[in-house]
Amino acid sequence: MPGIVTRNADELDWPEFDLAFYEVKDVTGRRAEPMPEGISMISCFGDSAEAESNPSLVPVGEDGERATRERTYFDWSYVCPTRPEYRRELLDLIERATAVNRDVRLDDVGFPRPEYCHCDTCNAAFADSDHDDRFEWRASVITDFVGAAAERIPDRVYMTLYPDPYPGHLYERAGIDVEALSASVDEFVVPLYDLEYSTTYWLEVIASGFETLLETPFSVELYAVHVETGNLVHATEVAAEYANTVLYAYEAGNAREVIEQMNEGDGVEGQ
Repeated sequence: MPGIVTRNADELDWPEFDLAFYEVKDVTGRRAEPMPEGISMISCFGDSAEAESNPSLVPVGEDGERATRERTYFDWSYVCPTRPEYRRELLDLIERATAVNRDVRLDDVGFPRPEYCHCDTCNAAFADSDHDDRFEWRASVITDFVGAAAERIPDRVYMTLYPDPYPGHLYERAGIDVEALSASVDEFVVPLYDLEYSTTYWLEVIASGFETLLETPFSVELYAVHVETGNLVHATEVAAEYANTVLYAYEAGNAREVIEQMNEGDGVEGQ
């Protein structure tokens, strides 16, 4: 079952795709109105615009380093997941989106890295919690947020995962407890992006790792911008062995060519 991830509303009803995610809020902070033909995709704690306009919301490490895109290992800036006002705004946005389409995809959920966050709000919340271990507390923060979001989503809840299935890595990196989240999430989405897909052994390794890790169904999201069609066909064949759905991100025209080629018999028909 193929699907797309897009910022273009006119691509949402293309008949080649059984599923369409529409970016209503992305990591830059850019927003768009929800569309009934697309599942709203909402970046939760990645928000460069909010981090720039409200620096006090940015997560900080013990050494005071801030989680912004100026760091060499971040492509965008973050907002601390404990901030109540920002969380309320996110939940309100999620609820408004469900008035247009009853499914929602939660994107960029979690703390930015293991060393975050040690802001005053996090330190106070951890001290007041029932947890002695900070990683356990962080996981409870994320699980509670996703549960609150799921309560506002009438139908299917999708959630993006950082593409690292190695045991304990999602938990330590982002506060993601996949077992606890399975009570709230209907399907996870794993982006496995490459600019060429000239080799796919790594894609098979990561996808099979998530098959082992997850009991909840998951989809694989492939990057489709300027990728050679034959390579993307092969990447699709590999991903489809493990994923519930194969999604194509940010170039629906290229994705359509892939599907047409596969349906003509050059790939696995119907994947």
